[in-house]
Amino acid sequence: MTVNQKLLITLGPSSLKKSVVQEISDLGIYLFRINLSHTPIERLNDIINKIKSWTDVPICLDSEGAQIRTGKVKNNCVRYSAGDNLKIHNESVIGDNENLSFYPNNIIKQFQIGDIINVDFDSVCLKILSIDKESCNSIVEIGGTIRSNRAADIDKDIDFNAVTNKDYAAIQLGKEQGITNYAFSFANCISDVKYFRKLIGSKSNLISKIESIRGIKNLDDIIDSSNEILIDRGDLSRQVPIEKIPFIQRKIISRAVSKNTNVFVATNLLESMNHSILPTRAEVNDVASTMIMGANGLVLAGETAIGTNPVQCVKIIKSMINEYSKWTPKSSFDDILAN
Repeated sequence: MTVNQKLLITLGPSSLKKSVVQEISDLGIYLFRINLSHTPIERLNDIINKIKSWTDVPICLDSEGAQIRTGKVKNNCVRYSAGDNLKIHNESVIGDNENLSFYPNNIIKQFQIGDIINVDFDSVCLKILSIDKESCNSIVEIGGTIRSNRAADIDKDIDFNAVTNKDYAAIQLGKEQGITNYAFSFANCISDVKYFRKLIGSKSNLISKIESIRGIKNLDDIIDSSNEILIDRGDLSRQVPIEKIPFIQRKIISRAVSKNTNVFVATNLLESMNHSILPTRAEVNDVASTMIMGANGLVLAGETAIGTNPVQCVKIIKSMINEYSKWTPKSSFDDILAN
């Protein structure tokens, strides 16, 4: 069977090195992704120049988008216990055991007493107790660790700008650098997608990321206004119960395939390989199932950005794509086991 699986590989501290980038490039990939949520804008131009000097693989800038994130915290990690009181500040502060701030600034003005905020995947849970002009007081309902620049979610709709100030600056820089691939985080509605399209230009490749309930509800319009879409299962699982994610994924892939639109799947494909040389059996099955569903794009994020084995991760995915290319529903055991 002819297979055209596209690999979108995220670069970060573990992989943003000449030898690693070149070795991954030689394996044959679609795009190198720069995650703007974790890339200081003042470093972006230098990073782009380095990548372009090391490889001909195109670069994709992935926007911050409409999302709450934690501000900086002391030593990049603070642990909280259930029952702790925590003041959340309107303006940026260095977080510690008693203080925290969120980005974008002023977002707490939309908080109300009783709101529940879940921080990162460690599921630190905060409940808003009181609010004043410059801060609000909260109690930690579920303890855990909070790190700098981690995503948070609140149990209600929040008004965001679809494009952050950093996104504007990054898009301008990207266009000056000749970048023509952009991923739009939290593509919630057609008007936001069209606005992002206007910013990047009509000839650029627009990958709209489905990672919210609003995005799901407006899926058909978003697909029709995008070149490609990407299912971010991580951020999506902040709003959708995790047991529903596999079925949501199948439905989104089916809709994209019916419209002849490329669809990528991201998050936790090879999560264990952040620290291990081999994936788990469940991860391998997930990747295979995702391809069999009809997804024609796979995304490695933390695995290649911060994991210990970025090149090995890409090799594993490539070997699975090779196996998938030889497989059909009528394949015998001998066919599958053959070299």
